[in-house]
Amino acid sequence: MRIYILSFVVAFVAALMATPAAKKLAYKIGAIDIPKDKRRVHSKPVPLIGGLAIYLGTVLSMLLFLPKSETNIGIIAGSTIIVALGIFDDKYELKAKVKLLGQLLAAFVVVLSGVRIDWLTNPFGDGMINIGVFAIPLSIFWIVGITNAMNLIDGLDGLAAGIASISSGSLFVVSLLNGRYATAIITVAVTGAALGFLPYNFNPAKIFMGDTGAMFLGFILSAVSIQGAVKSAAAIAIAVPILALGVPVFDTIFAIIRRLANKKPIMEADKGHLHHRLLALGLSQRQAVFVMYGVSLFLGLSAILISSTNGAKGYIILIVAILAVLWGADKMGLYGHKAKNMNV
Repeated sequence: MRIYILSFVVAFVAALMATPAAKKLAYKIGAIDIPKDKRRVHSKPVPLIGGLAIYLGTVLSMLLFLPKSETNIGIIAGSTIIVALGIFDDKYELKAKVKLLGQLLAAFVVVLSGVRIDWLTNPFGDGMINIGVFAIPLSIFWIVGITNAMNLIDGLDGLAAGIASISSGSLFVVSLLNGRYATAIITVAVTGAALGFLPYNFNPAKIFMGDTGAMFLGFILSAVSIQGAVKSAAAIAIAVPILALGVPVFDTIFAIIRRLANKKPIMEADKGHLHHRLLALGLSQRQAVFVMYGVSLFLGLSAILISSTNGAKGYIILIVAILAVLWGADKMGLYGHKAKNMNV
């Protein structure tokens, strides 16, 4: 466990020390979030690109403790592209098409390095299913999807950093259970870096991670989840990363359902996300964030339990977790007619 502790500590300290420098850089280049619409919950300008500190902490730890394999170099290279894209977006507010092209490029770099979903376990029998020509597009879809999903939940002080630390911590345990030790080093580094940034980002936030941080966290967690969970031999292994990253995944799915039900464009922003719902119920920012931490922890523990068991028990845990999510989403009006009635 020594190498994991060192990886965590290095990432934590590096992110903690780099965040004030990222704040100064944000003011210098004019990467400032100025509240200009009703979707934002802060009232004063706040510097962005805090995610640069998370990236530096994570990559420093990876360079120190990971073997220099093609896959690990690919993950670092793809992450660097994503962070550069995020900095430009935080500064210039890039068009959606430009961001998507950058995300696809970064995902393609990682996939070419060997991070691919080549095989899926057969849920209806023994053995593995080779998905052949679908491996690359499916892997890219997963990486780009999670990258944007994490970006969507970055709506409250400390929310994305805390959710990412819980998700990466869950994937760390899953990686250990599956014998994916390199992936375990990456996930524990992400956990340390996200927690190192959190003291500056928790309400009231002194700096935001911006698209720089949210896209980086979604990107690297989506990549390592392929290596550490999807390639497991467990029959329902594909469910593990979905649950570990459950808050951004399910919130995005419900947003799509909600917008389709209300006959609105899928890409149109709204105030129907879970954190908006919690604020509408009268919770403070901190209270809403802690509730979402709890949901993320529940889903992360479910992922760990599924990964550590076989057979019917795993399916029972998965069904219970999904039913709990659907029940909570319905009560909160995250999709369907309730969303329409809440002026989304």
